[in-house]
Amino acid sequence: MRSLLAIPSLAAILGAGIPSQASVPKADAALSARLGELAKAVQGDVGIYVRQLKSGCEVALRADETFPTASLVKVPILVGVFDALERGQLDWRKPLEYRESRKYAGEDLLGSFKDGEKVPLSKLVALMVSFSDNTASLWCQELAGGGSAINRWLGANGFPKTRVNSRTEGREKEKEDFGWGQTTPREMGELLVRIREGKAVGPVASAQMYRLLCRSYWDGEALSQVPPGVQVASKQGAVNGSRSEVALVNAPSGDYVFCVVTKNQKDQSWKEDNEGFVLLRRVSRLLWETFEPGSPWSPSAEAARYRP
Repeated sequence: MRSLLAIPSLAAILGAGIPSQASVPKADAALSARLGELAKAVQGDVGIYVRQLKSGCEVALRADETFPTASLVKVPILVGVFDALERGQLDWRKPLEYRESRKYAGEDLLGSFKDGEKVPLSKLVALMVSFSDNTASLWCQELAGGGSAINRWLGANGFPKTRVNSRTEGREKEKEDFGWGQTTPREMGELLVRIREGKAVGPVASAQMYRLLCRSYWDGEALSQVPPGVQVASKQGAVNGSRSEVALVNAPSGDYVFCVVTKNQKDQSWKEDNEGFVLLRRVSRLLWETFEPGSPWSPSAEAARYRP
């Protein structure tokens, strides 16, 4: 990356009146090649999108191809909830009544609540984002107006391929193909950028969403490769044939965003050495070393004992 940023602009070389943005690097061939090599280690399909916000440096590998979101869908659901809040359709602090009929199969925290117990929307959203609680997430999707309402926001705001499929009328075929939701690595990465820049729903809503996204419990993959003192907004997702993570790193030299998603993985294990999990860690490590060459960070191998 160092050599890329040192390349003089065409305007400087030719003395021509080229707009200043022409001097901003838009692609990094070396980084693209290294990411491509990492992707080859996965038996399946891999999509990667990377952008350093300050320089504009961008790498895209199958970044506009549609992939399953798994739990990455909770980012659009989060936006849908805040859109409803901004329009006065929801109350952030009003207690809601949990019913056992809402329980989604699994080990969700909300599913351990007693029938009739009160829980505010703020706690539901925190459970959805920080712990990826599916019971809380499905309830949030409903409170946001359902998948159709969330999809309308996405369509109106420049995200044509990102959609909620589950429990959304008319998207039965898409659910069969992609599961709960679908997206592209570029769109999911840019949705985090939109939130970071205060342009998703509104600046105050965006700021609160960003705070929430910086509190992930699932820090064993991409987040494990970023120094603990660096703030990262992120969301993780995983189903048998897919592993995914989107992250926006508030790095010392400038923010960078990346999204990695797999599909059709042959390795469907749930062990630490799953090819998809390994890819997430390797991509994150490579990006940190590329964008922050003067800030060495070597996660201890013993840290794996603290994986969620």
